[in-house]
This record gives sequence, structure tokens and C-alpha cells, in this order.
Amino acid sequence: MQSVSNLSNQLLRAGTSIGANNAEATNAVSRQDFRSKSYIALKEARESLYWIDLLHRNGYLTDEQHHSIYTDCEELVKILVSRCKKLDEQLNEEKK
Repeated sequence: MQSVSNLSNQLLRAGTSIGANNAEATNAVSRQDFRSKSYIALKEARESLYWIDLLHRNGYLTDEQHHSIYTDCEELVKILVSRCKKLDEQLNEEKK
């Protein structure tokens, strides 16, 4: 069983990275840079889901807390997946 501080720190790192990479994406120097930062934010969101589950499985989050936080993070993942797919389509169209 991992300590709550280790798990919480991992979640904090991954969770705050989502916002940081999204902020960087909005100031990207190119579409490719915007895409890259968006994919990093997506990876961090998926990693956050993992840490949320681990906190729950180790008894540090109640079922209610887990459901609420996990659902919010899943929404971020869906938004970022949609953004990344759209960017890929646009960049592929530009190459034609």
C-alpha cells in the first residue's frame, strides 16, 4: 500500500500538468506545437485517472469522492481526445 502523500503528489503533478500544457497550447507557435501540447495534456489527464483510481483502491477516497473526481477528469479526457482528433484531421488535410 502506497502512502497517501506519494499518491496525492503524483495526482497533483499530473493534474496540474493538464492545465499547464493547455495554457502552453493556447500560446503555441504553430499548429504542430498546439497539437503536441494538447497530446501531452491528454496523456496527463489519462495518468490522473490512474492516480485517482489508485487513491480510491487504497482507501484514500470514498466512493462518492472517487466518482465525482473521476467523472470530471473523464470529461477532460473526452474534450482533449476530441481536440486532438480534430487537430489531426486538420493537419492531414493541410498536407494534401
